[in-house]
Amino acid sequence: MRADPPIPDELWQQIPAAAQAAILALIQHYEQRLAELEARLNQNSTNSSQPPSSDPPAVKRAPPKTPSDKKTGGQHGHPKVQRALVDHPDAIHDCKPMACRHCQQPLYGDDPQPLRHQVWDVPLVRPIVTEYRRHRLSCPRCGLTSCGSAPAGQDGPRLKAACVLLTGAYRLSKSKAARLLTDPFSIPLCAGQVCATEAEVGQQLKPVVEELLAAARQQPANVDETSMGRRRWLWVMVTAVATVYQIVSGRNRAALRALVGTDYRRVLTSDRHSIYSHLAEERHQWCWSHLRRDFQAMVDRNNAGSAIGKELLAMSAQMLSWWKRVRDGTLTKVRFAGRLHAQREFRVRFRAVLARGAACGCAKAAGTCRELLRGEVSMFLFAFVDGVEPTNNAAERALRHGVLWRKMSHGPKSVKGSEYLACIWSVVETCRQHGRGVWDFLTVCMASAAQGRSLPSLLTLPNSAQAA
Repeated sequence: MRADPPIPDELWQQIPAAAQAAILALIQHYEQRLAELEARLNQNSTNSSQPPSSDPPAVKRAPPKTPSDKKTGGQHGHPKVQRALVDHPDAIHDCKPMACRHCQQPLYGDDPQPLRHQVWDVPLVRPIVTEYRRHRLSCPRCGLTSCGSAPAGQDGPRLKAACVLLTGAYRLSKSKAARLLTDPFSIPLCAGQVCATEAEVGQQLKPVVEELLAAARQQPANVDETSMGRRRWLWVMVTAVATVYQIVSGRNRAALRALVGTDYRRVLTSDRHSIYSHLAEERHQWCWSHLRRDFQAMVDRNNAGSAIGKELLAMSAQMLSWWKRVRDGTLTKVRFAGRLHAQREFRVRFRAVLARGAACGCAKAAGTCRELLRGEVSMFLFAFVDGVEPTNNAAERALRHGVLWRKMSHGPKSVKGSEYLACIWSVVETCRQHGRGVWDFLTVCMASAAQGRSLPSLLTLPNSAQAA
């Protein structure tokens, strides 16, 4: 607040004392309101939960680097990257010189170790069409005609897998997926057929996803959620064994329980949103990326809480540098946990800074510090529980695919469409998580469903991987 009101002193002295107090209170109120609005205007992905895509061009997420005189692109002397040579190419052409490049003398013979240069190309694709001839035969006894059975539909397992892979994994629209399968593969297909295939595959993959969900609920997890438009929310649960999605109509505790289960007993890592506030401290890890954004927000306000924010940022950077060494293998987790023990110097100093912040002159910084002091245990569970990460970055990365899909399509338009997206995204992300071929797995699933057999599990390695 200003030390003196912004009016001449002689005029100020003529105002009654009660009116002076009212004017000063009004000035204080609007100055505080102005500071809050300026802080809200300056919010970006570095000091709030806003996504990086919403940042204006002026926001720099990293310290500016000294410009270099080097040109963009690969630098001189960098390792060459090229395709590995194939041992058994489809065709071999011997390229022999006809004459000496210097004196034009004719040349004959073979080079025992010729230079190998391979040219890759896309094969000519011809669809595999299998015809089923259904014979109608009359019974010699009763005269009734019986007809042989044939598979339902006109699409084989690989074509179905390709349809859902293009729309579910590569974010193509139904019409573009149909055109892509029609143009290079010569398969007549329309957007309606792609839509029908999605609905069919979504139902068939439900047992696979239910198994993934049951396994994920037994592991420490990263959980996050984002809007999918049309009053729907995309939830994701990332664990060491599986990544599972759900698209539901709410962003509340009921939706959280539907994802993780009502009797979840592992540590859950989240962004500290209010829907996670009911979780017990010993089972709730707070994301340090979001904590650092809160600390940066304290600094950016340029008030009494800025010094506290700088101290908290410095201490968190030191701790995360230790965690990086744990990942690199240069520091054991036992020693790391020892440094973060409740009575060790780091935790004592950290609590002392939070205590000073709780008494600082900035109301928002003080409120944040008081909240962190109350739940201080939730900040350091990752140091003592195996499988728990200090950030919720894994869940945020898993949501990006859904966010990009929503921006292009404006969200699913039906409950069946939501179920299909959740199923295919769960299968695709878990396959990538385990290094499995998505198309191969989907093809086996479609073939198993067509033959009435149980679908394969994503929790077991394929035979080739087991043999290796």
